[in-house]
Amino acid sequence: MPSSRARTVAALGTAQTLGWASTYYLPAILAAPMAHELGLSVPAVFAAFSAALVVSALLGPHAGQAIDRWGGRPVLSATSLVFALGLAVMGLAHGPVLLVIGWLVLGVGMGSGLYEGAFAALVRLQGRDARGSITGVTLLGGLASTVGWPLSSWLLAQYDWRTACFAWAALHLLVGLPLNLSLPRAQPVAIDPARPIEAAAPVPTTSALLLSFVFAVTWFVSTAMAAHLPRVLEAAGTTTAAAIFVGTLLGPAQVAARLFDYGVLSRVHPLLSARLASVLHPLGVAALFIAGPIAAPVFGVLHGAGNGILTIAKGTLPLVLFGPAGYGQRQGVLTVSARIAQALAPWLFGVALDRWGAGSLVVSAALSLAALVALLALRPVREEPRSVAAGDASA
Repeated sequence: MPSSRARTVAALGTAQTLGWASTYYLPAILAAPMAHELGLSVPAVFAAFSAALVVSALLGPHAGQAIDRWGGRPVLSATSLVFALGLAVMGLAHGPVLLVIGWLVLGVGMGSGLYEGAFAALVRLQGRDARGSITGVTLLGGLASTVGWPLSSWLLAQYDWRTACFAWAALHLLVGLPLNLSLPRAQPVAIDPARPIEAAAPVPTTSALLLSFVFAVTWFVSTAMAAHLPRVLEAAGTTTAAAIFVGTLLGPAQVAARLFDYGVLSRVHPLLSARLASVLHPLGVAALFIAGPIAAPVFGVLHGAGNGILTIAKGTLPLVLFGPAGYGQRQGVLTVSARIAQALAPWLFGVALDRWGAGSLVVSAALSLAALVALLALRPVREEPRSVAAGDASA
């Protein structure tokens, strides 16, 4: 990877680790103390988190279109400020109103500043050659749970949940913002408002629906595990300390799987790697049910590995199936259903967990297998090479 691309991947990947650790991986540790101090139920805090995900769903296509036009640097830099603002508002909350407002502001950041925004920024710069860079960004971003859960837990133990929010906000200003400002500039392009995806090839409806379903199902499972993994493992018989330990395995498992994807699976079509990855969560569930709590680390590693490769697929499948032109907005449209599934995942899986305990994993395993069926039905879409305005320029 050329040095300029390596710098871009390092900057984006580190910023993504920070973004994911301080948003998606936040409520698993801080929801209970937030609820206790503010006189709310834990599901109420997760409902605010879900509302933030709905905001991100509505914003996604518009953020993608903005990146298509102006590139990732201005959009992602702005989201660093939005993340810091949302976390600061949450830290100042002394009742449900400011807490909800803080989460909604974070939803604006999540809709434009996480993987979808990073992938669109890379495609805007590198076109069809972005697959390797997408994998590189997810290699670093996969450490979010490994960094986020222990750091949030430490801040909570040493101080309180408010200090944790303020600390994450400061990191966005001191680390995330400079990293996003260091990204290469992409030359802005004029876009006809009547034809926002000017050079894009038509997307076959069946393929788009299947891919949207895959994204929705896999993001539901991923978000459900991010929000409830410690609780679901405790329901399966592990101790709290063991559940946190398994949570720290997800990051290394994701990174290892992405290295395997980068080195070995890069020679095959992303559809094949996605199909292989979709069976790993069900295999982990089977191991946990058969062997009991002793297999919790196996479950964590298999789930993390599958999620790691599927995250790459979320960036590469729209690129290889439909091409780079209009990638940002198209991906935003394709992932609307996925973002809504994410919004519902903490609540719905929480209800399943309260009712069935560890048996709720049967639901996540079945959904993963449904995604496999959809991936098996997808076929590569042939299209003529098309030009897309892209290119690195001086930062």
